Amino acid sequence: MGGGSGGHITPAVAVVRELLELKPRTRIEFWTDRKYYKNVVKITTEIGMRWGEEEQGSGAKKPYIRVRKIMAGKFHRYAGWKLIDYFENWQITLKDIIWGNIVGFCGFIGGILQSFVRLFSYDKRPDVIFLKGGFVGLPVGLVARVLGIPYVIHESDAVPGLANRLLMKHAAVVCMGICEEEQAEHHVFTGTPVAAEFKPVSESKQKSLKKTLGFDENKPLVIVTGGSQGSVHINEAMRDILPEMLEFASVGLIAGRKHYEEMVDLKDYEEWDKAHLVSNFRLWNFSSVMEEIMGAADVVVSRAGATTIAELAALKKAVVLVPFEKLPGGHQVKNADRLTKMQATVTVRDDRMVNQPGVLLEAVKHLVRSPKERKTLAENLHGQAQTDAAKNIAQILLDNSRKRISE
Repeated sequence: MGGGSGGHITPAVAVVRELLELKPRTRIEFWTDRKYYKNVVKITTEIGMRWGEEEQGSGAKKPYIRVRKIMAGKFHRYAGWKLIDYFENWQITLKDIIWGNIVGFCGFIGGILQSFVRLFSYDKRPDVIFLKGGFVGLPVGLVARVLGIPYVIHESDAVPGLANRLLMKHAAVVCMGICEEEQAEHHVFTGTPVAAEFKPVSESKQKSLKKTLGFDENKPLVIVTGGSQGSVHINEAMRDILPEMLEFASVGLIAGRKHYEEMVDLKDYEEWDKAHLVSNFRLWNFSSVMEEIMGAADVVVSRAGATTIAELAALKKAVVLVPFEKLPGGHQVKNADRLTKMQATVTVRDDRMVNQPGVLLEAVKHLVRSPKERKTLAENLHGQAQTDAAKNIAQILLDNSRKRISE
């Protein structure tokens, strides 16, 4: 199970790849929400797997994965809001809090019924279920508990999300992306799985990647991303500071699928001459080769989602994190604060950036002009990478599958 955001898809796919390495004949179904169905299909196709909605066995040449849609409902909340905030932001309150939660509750009930129908027949029950976290896995996890199907959870963040908190107690194993000070009995620290393509690149390879992307290979490159969907606040800050940033670095902005059209006017900065980039600025909506784009960077500006942090740690990059404070539990803030205390990242708080975009500009400028500090940050962040996370989780799944078979 993975969905609701790209951060729940790519780690789950990494685990699937390791499962098929360890046990090539494993039959796997990947369940996701309607919104991320195409993403799962695209990723599985790109890594050389066959996929489909029908039940089939794996062929000799390419493994087959059944990809299925599942209903789910998201419970909308905003961290730190007081009663007055709901009235002052009445449009958000009506759209997200009231109507969004009505729709979310209906989706949740639909997911419960759909999961029960699929899993009720004993012959069709899986030996083990992997829940990557997020609201998409909650209905499946609750039904699995009732039917006695073992499930393994992965929690990436410093603060568990609501769905995982509701499911953790009865999980066979809870795989933790961050090492807890006091480890619960069935909690295991694994790190957050990332694709094998995310790994440090040499200086010559970095220059080659810059050149392939169209940038000046001898000029510092700053890559700015708000994730697969994008970030309005980061995008708008970049609109304000981009001209000044281009004075000391090349810049790549990944505006996100959701917000790309709002930022397309920045294409005016992206100048090409006979298929050759001459402006040292590029704008993407998103890319399937993020490991190459971020691998080319000298500095990366990013939200503080756990999956993105794990990918940047694996790549050994100097990073400026811009955590979004209003997410439930403030998990991005805690992710960022933890790493900044370890001198592994620099943090610029979202609310400060919104009011003073220049704060982000100065943080980036300082790192671009401080190669020793970049190196220290990159090495400290890379020290947090768990390169065997996907393989270890795959083995945990197989171990728990064996337990059910033996019983």
